[in-house]
Amino acid sequence: SAQRLREDEGCLPQGPVVEFPMADRSQQPSGFSFGTVAALFILLLAITSIPIVLHPWPPMSDYINHLARMQVIATINSDPDLARFYEIDWQVIPNLMMDLIVPSLVRVVNVYLAGQIYTISSFMLILSGTLALHRQLFGRWSVLPLIAFPLLYNNVFLVGTMNYVFGIGLALWALTSWIALRERNPALRLAVSTLFILGLFFCHLFAVGVYGVGLLAFELHRLWTRAAQLRHAATGQRNGAAAAKLLLDFVVTGLPFLPILPLLMMSPTWGLRQTFTWELPGKMEGLVYIIEVYSHGAAFFFTAAVAFAIGWATRHRAISFHAVGVGLLAIGVLVYMALPRVIFETYMADQRLPISLAFMLIACTDLDLRDKVVRRGFAAVLVIMLVIRVGEVESMWRSLSGGIDSFRQSVQLIDRGSKVLVAYADPDGGDDLHDLGLVHADCFAIIERSALVTTAFTVVGKQIMHARPEYRARVDTVDGTPPMINELVRLARNEDAQSGNYWKRWTADYDYLYVLFVDGNYENPDPEHLTTLFTGDRFVLYRIDQSQIADVGKTVK
Repeated sequence: SAQRLREDEGCLPQGPVVEFPMADRSQQPSGFSFGTVAALFILLLAITSIPIVLHPWPPMSDYINHLARMQVIATINSDPDLARFYEIDWQVIPNLMMDLIVPSLVRVVNVYLAGQIYTISSFMLILSGTLALHRQLFGRWSVLPLIAFPLLYNNVFLVGTMNYVFGIGLALWALTSWIALRERNPALRLAVSTLFILGLFFCHLFAVGVYGVGLLAFELHRLWTRAAQLRHAATGQRNGAAAAKLLLDFVVTGLPFLPILPLLMMSPTWGLRQTFTWELPGKMEGLVYIIEVYSHGAAFFFTAAVAFAIGWATRHRAISFHAVGVGLLAIGVLVYMALPRVIFETYMADQRLPISLAFMLIACTDLDLRDKVVRRGFAAVLVIMLVIRVGEVESMWRSLSGGIDSFRQSVQLIDRGSKVLVAYADPDGGDDLHDLGLVHADCFAIIERSALVTTAFTVVGKQIMHARPEYRARVDTVDGTPPMINELVRLARNEDAQSGNYWKRWTADYDYLYVLFVDGNYENPDPEHLTTLFTGDRFVLYRIDQSQIADVGKTVK
């Protein structure tokens, strides 16, 4: 039978499916072979990757900062300037996957190409995981999960959460593997799950949670289904023993998660646990982040296309939703509302969850594609969505690339091995998506000029790269906001001004100053200490004329 065939293949029997309505398709062909699905996957991955390929330094918030750390990890032993400023302290930190993969690539290719390879690999991992999860739930391959390709570009991705993005794909594959092994050797299933959880831990702590949510939804569905079967079976002591065994089997599912707590407690990240901020405002934004990137208009048409497709498929009785997805949606809503905005000094803790669940929910959706009209309708919607999303991102990145290119040009004016301070002219700078590429563009100076940059990620417990002790007091070690230029000018002009911040002796401690988010009428705020070297789009590079004081051991009153 079809059910036995699915069990032999390691798939869970389909079980309850929420239909709109639709005939039983347990023995219906998908209309597409594995080869066809694979070919379409490769084609759509190539199209989706166009912006990544054309823009080696995309205008994403944290991306260049992460690449700078990759460069340091890969070259610190051969670059005396980087070795003078930074040190690498390998520790158990739930934020290491990029640090483990990309530096190895940097030994073969340049850091920008290594970043592109890592990003495209993350895309491939997410979509292949979505396809494989759908196959395990429904027992056959389908092109329906390919509809998730346009979602690869989302607001969470644009922030540059590269370890977490990789973790989304790994979580999908972890859940797929669990389902494939669910009715087989328990020891093998638990061992594989443990390995995945360890990998997810080193991607990101939140990625472990994503897998946990998906696994809980699946296991609750299985428990409910098996319990219903027991209720219809013989009653008595035998039935009670079977129920106890079923419940024990459900509880054992959590065993692979047990190493997470001791790993976290032995990690310096544990020291950041006091930070906890829950906010209701922004919960809706987290949902919007799934579909909106740069343009409200594009997001509207994107949403309209999806809504039309669902309505059209429902009318033609061609769409169904696996019961696992119902549980996933219910659990996801509860977890999302309970999650804080900031935890372990990590922002957007809650807003990262919806995009991960979106890929899982797509895997729980099925479409009857036997009808030629349905296939054409699906293809049209997929093409429209992909064109809108890829076109939107490519157009925006192309328009912003001029500013990024000019920033890289300015970096060439910095002497190798210099110390670079970063300040803001606008306190709201970086809040707009169009400014994301400028937020950490100063880290080009680490990659190109082996410089010390105050905004480089060096937080103990979050990164393995730290400033050396002699320079630690001159950089941001808490992921804070750079100083305002007005504050710097006040300190330079007022001998009695006091400050406990790392920039308190900025005229002596640094060689160069980047002022970001300036307007078109911006003028040199302190000609006595600053010489303009480069004026770009929304930024200015200055040389600090008195920086040599720090090098000869003098102090500034």
